[in-house]
Amino acid sequence: MKKYQRIFVIVMDSLGVGEMPDAALFHDANSNTLKHIIEKAGPINAPSLEKLGMGDFVNIGFKKVNHPHSYTCIMRETSNGKDTMTGHWEMMGINTTKPFQTFTDTGFPQSLVDELSKATGYKFIGNYASSGTKIIELLGEEHMRDKSLILYTSSDSVLQIAAHEEVIPLQELYRVCEIARKICMKPEYFVGRIIARPFIGKDKTSFKRITGDRHDIAVSPSEATVLDILKENHVATVGVGKIGDIFNQQGIAQSIKTRSNVEGMKVTIDLAKKENNPGLYFVNLVEFDSEFGHRRDPKGYKGCIEEFDQYLTKLLPVMHDDDLLILTADHGNDPTMPGSDHTREKVPFIAYSKQISGGKMLSERSTFADIGASVLFNFNLKKKPHLLGKEIPELFL
Repeated sequence: MKKYQRIFVIVMDSLGVGEMPDAALFHDANSNTLKHIIEKAGPINAPSLEKLGMGDFVNIGFKKVNHPHSYTCIMRETSNGKDTMTGHWEMMGINTTKPFQTFTDTGFPQSLVDELSKATGYKFIGNYASSGTKIIELLGEEHMRDKSLILYTSSDSVLQIAAHEEVIPLQELYRVCEIARKICMKPEYFVGRIIARPFIGKDKTSFKRITGDRHDIAVSPSEATVLDILKENHVATVGVGKIGDIFNQQGIAQSIKTRSNVEGMKVTIDLAKKENNPGLYFVNLVEFDSEFGHRRDPKGYKGCIEEFDQYLTKLLPVMHDDDLLILTADHGNDPTMPGSDHTREKVPFIAYSKQISGGKMLSERSTFADIGASVLFNFNLKKKPHLLGKEIPELFL
């Protein structure tokens, strides 16, 4: 049986490959992020992805090739939802049956805003779904004038609070967000993440978010995940990007925050070169989703995939012979669909290793959790009864 010393899982956040059977229930019928990007923006120049079998997922834009060193398949989502936390948690075995609440269309209830204002001592302005850069441009000067805090949401299950770092000190903003987290644990307000969004600048023409000082406060997973089992058994668990925030640091031994896809890939390449500890190296690349999916920008999304491929080309040669690389996604975000929400889609699965010699496209899997189950199987660890997933046997032939 093959055994991999290091497993790298890279999440191309939102790169779905076609509607789920129940997509219509989520208003996402006919969604297909990858295919529609190509239809709108043209073929994608991503030779490394193509070499690994990306053409197995779409009938245009990529050539279908033999890929002896990689297995591919399509994965369906079992959980009830289409958000970041639900998708990532399912990869690590959790079945989310009740989706997190969103307030995209209405903003937050006045009762929540009143409770938040009373508990923190601040007035809140905004309270609607918006791009973070847009809302600070519109409301930033008012915030600076009267020290009100900018409250907003998105199509995700998030409550975001923006403040100028020179008006509201960073630690004070974090304190307010901790209060918001406690309030939003109530069932009627239950959202997945509270996000502190500090910014700088003199006026609306120069406001700029400080990505490195962003602070997410997520709900912890409802039960122990694959990450917890790995950590308890002294197997390395390294989260790159927002992985630590998604799991509220639960089961993560080392968390490395990044500001962009490029930085995330540079960190991953550096880990592949220098880090020898057996374990799981779990990477989220958020800009596919945040910069291009939500903003309905097919051309930009195409460019983002091509940029990622350039760094994938640098990663592949530095991987060890006994490494396994898994590329996947957590949901869709079809930039050709109405609105700005995620889309309920299947996701790609590509598993590459120099040890694999009979690579091909495998049959469709019923859950993202087969990723986590395969990780546990690799390290000879038992899956707890509540966890979803079965190992993918071909990886270990």
